[in-house]
Amino acid sequence: MPRTVSDGGEDFDGDVSSQTGSHRHTDSNSTHHHHGYKVGFPPARGLFAEFADGVKETFFADDPLREYKDQSRSKKLWLSLVHLFPVLDWARSYKFSMFKGDFIAGLTIASLCIPQDIGYAKLAFLPAHVGLYSSFVPPLVYAMMGSSRDIAIGPVAVVSLLLGTLLQEEIDPVKSPYEYSRLAFTATFFAGITQAMLGFFRLGFIIEFLSHAAIVGFMAGAAVTIALQQLKGFLGIKKFTKKSDIISVMESVWGNVHHGWNYQTILIGASFLAFLLTTKYIAKKNKKLFWVSAIAPLISVVISTFCVYITRADKQGVAIVKDIKQGINPPSFHLIYWSGPYLAKGFRIGVVAGMVALTEAIAIGRTFAAMKDYQIDGNKEMVALGTMNIVGSMTSCYVATGSFSRSAVNYVAGCKTAVSNVVMAIVVMLTLLLITPLFKYTPNAILASIIINAVVSLVDYETAYLIWKVDKMDFVALLGAFFGVVFASVEYGLLIAVAISLGKILLQVTRPRTALLGNLPRTTIYRNVEQYPEAAKVPGVMIVRVDSAIYFTNSNYVKERILRWLRDEEDQQQEQKLSKTEFLIVELSPVTDIDTSGIHALEELLKALEKRKIQLILANPGPAVIQKLRSAKFTELIGDDKIFLSVGDAVKKFAPKSALNV
Repeated sequence: MPRTVSDGGEDFDGDVSSQTGSHRHTDSNSTHHHHGYKVGFPPARGLFAEFADGVKETFFADDPLREYKDQSRSKKLWLSLVHLFPVLDWARSYKFSMFKGDFIAGLTIASLCIPQDIGYAKLAFLPAHVGLYSSFVPPLVYAMMGSSRDIAIGPVAVVSLLLGTLLQEEIDPVKSPYEYSRLAFTATFFAGITQAMLGFFRLGFIIEFLSHAAIVGFMAGAAVTIALQQLKGFLGIKKFTKKSDIISVMESVWGNVHHGWNYQTILIGASFLAFLLTTKYIAKKNKKLFWVSAIAPLISVVISTFCVYITRADKQGVAIVKDIKQGINPPSFHLIYWSGPYLAKGFRIGVVAGMVALTEAIAIGRTFAAMKDYQIDGNKEMVALGTMNIVGSMTSCYVATGSFSRSAVNYVAGCKTAVSNVVMAIVVMLTLLLITPLFKYTPNAILASIIINAVVSLVDYETAYLIWKVDKMDFVALLGAFFGVVFASVEYGLLIAVAISLGKILLQVTRPRTALLGNLPRTTIYRNVEQYPEAAKVPGVMIVRVDSAIYFTNSNYVKERILRWLRDEEDQQQEQKLSKTEFLIVELSPVTDIDTSGIHALEELLKALEKRKIQLILANPGPAVIQKLRSAKFTELIGDDKIFLSVGDAVKKFAPKSALNV
């Protein structure tokens, strides 16, 4: 193996020191070598300094107050305002040339969002106009407070499904639609409060607990569930199950097959679904034709509404949207439940919906920010999304967030800033004021095909296949979330996703990797013998590396794993009649931290080794580790002469014969 291996090494500083050590060894006599460098102790720090540092890294990792240093009071006030309302910053450099891109993107996403909103409101069992309201007020609030340029705000399929599922467990939307709407606004209010609080207290890292794989599985499961829910409108079934799991839905579909399906409805739904999927395929093949698939839903609505109106198909059982209330959002502050049993229920539903909406919006925002190479501040985004939903809940909207399909169209259509959201909101407002009566004869089947077409892209099988190839445990999380949503419900899918993600963390924390190291021929580099089969074991010396911090969760495992390595080694030595192990070197460079349980485990390891007449040697401990070992007096117990800068130095001292062969 060429010597360049050291370049990519994980204990790079150790290698350099051992190599410089070997040169020094040849220059002067060997006794001077070990006085050159010893393991350094970092300066002692007080409890308060350590605690303050921990808090800063947890909550203020992005150093948000950096800009405020050495500024005048008026400048600080301005910076605070810009922090809350990024619009003040980018609006100053806004040019008319940018408006062209934003205007076209805004019109394009408006034509896509109007039919989608009506459909998504149905998914949440809310009146169609509430869906449109939610694409009017929230995007305006977001345009002032959000930091993403590409995200398109409005109701989304997954959150609508989740809300619909959770709300109808409490109130029947058909029997008491008024109370149902009130509970929806209450849940939206608390979803906003949850999001804003997470951002305000800088707790954004909480949503990181949902791993990427779990989100991919959850989204795919939700897409399947949403598509199944659309079978009611698609097949024209009157009596349909309230449950969202696949078994109940399929029973409902087959139960109605003889007398419940409406063939005109199926004809409308299927032909337009084929049209929508074709336009989607065209847009995917040729990026310049993105507008074809973006405007297709609106064209479908117009044509199908016209056909139904001319043929009066609604008289033959084709279900239609009926009246959509005209006019813009009425206030709904007085409708939110501020007391009584529904307050707690609204709170519970709001927290869940708020978290899901956040996860989706932040994921979308980061994706597009990476494509255009700008940063978005997760905590700022949460405050913006939260405020927008709080304002929304008081203006008759339900939970809005970033929509993946619309954000993608917004991006491709050439949006430059959040002004595209403002354009979209204005178009929605004009729709509400002027043209909602025209939607009266829109068949439900069209909305069903628009939603099926929109959620197809949520099934990301390419990423799923990649996850399967890279990490099987991640794939289990993906499957768990997917089947949880499809066979149980959206909330169970979420719970399973979180549980598996946490389980994975626990597994990694409680069972860290350990490795046996050997010497790469003609170097002073020591590497994992599994990764480098040519690395030779040093006679009489066993070298083990622990690849994680040593805490109470894993300290016992680490100790027993090292003793197990020793036992295996001893069995091998007896079989092959090799020299007995006299030294155990523990390479500590990947050990970032240790707690009292970890030190206790090292003490027990030391006792076990003393019984076997084996000396314990530590190599390359980091600052936090050596500091704690010294405070616990473990360095005195083992002896300062048993702590080395690198494995190479330790071998040179205790097994000089094998070191000379290098």
